[in-house]
Amino acid sequence: MASSAAFVGSKAPEFKAVAVHNDEFKEVSLESFKGKYVVLFFYPLDFTFVCPTELTAYSDRHDEFEAMNAQVLGVSVDSQYAHLQWTRQPRNEGGVGDLAYPLVSDLSKKISEAYGVLTDEGIALRGLFIIDPQGVVQHATINNLAFGRNVEETIRILAAVQHVQANPDVVCPAGWRPGDRTMKPTPKGSKEYFSFPKA
Repeated sequence: MASSAAFVGSKAPEFKAVAVHNDEFKEVSLESFKGKYVVLFFYPLDFTFVCPTELTAYSDRHDEFEAMNAQVLGVSVDSQYAHLQWTRQPRNEGGVGDLAYPLVSDLSKKISEAYGVLTDEGIALRGLFIIDPQGVVQHATINNLAFGRNVEETIRILAAVQHVQANPDVVCPAGWRPGDRTMKPTPKGSKEYFSFPKA
């Protein structure tokens, strides 16, 4: 597997590819989403088993991502034709139905390789990257093939990223959610945080 070029704190690797969205083929690029947060997630293959549970879960929460100025993009090494067929099949018949975000075709495997998720077998691990409006990777996580991701956790981390970027004098402690107390990143701030009981 190639080493990742998508280091947290560095510019995300640019890409341009064909995607399927709203039953149409369209060209997408990372550059075209500048000014928005991008939730870029990779999955192994269409017409498999864990993958549709993830893709539909992200689609079902799409309005929440949109409200957070975030664009979700799913990526696999399948062709755009496979993506199209899969989205045309209902969920209860082995498909994913009409998804609320684009499915990107990485048939060349160059995007998966650039993000360090391509396996020796030529499919993508379950990588997830949160990229900020300036194109910088703020979060990265990679699961092995057999277990899926938690959309709620993606939303929580995205909210934390946005909060600290809007409030650079604070940091978000473990498990932070909007409305929770933050912490000043100083010895005094840490003591103050721990001096109050958790709600």
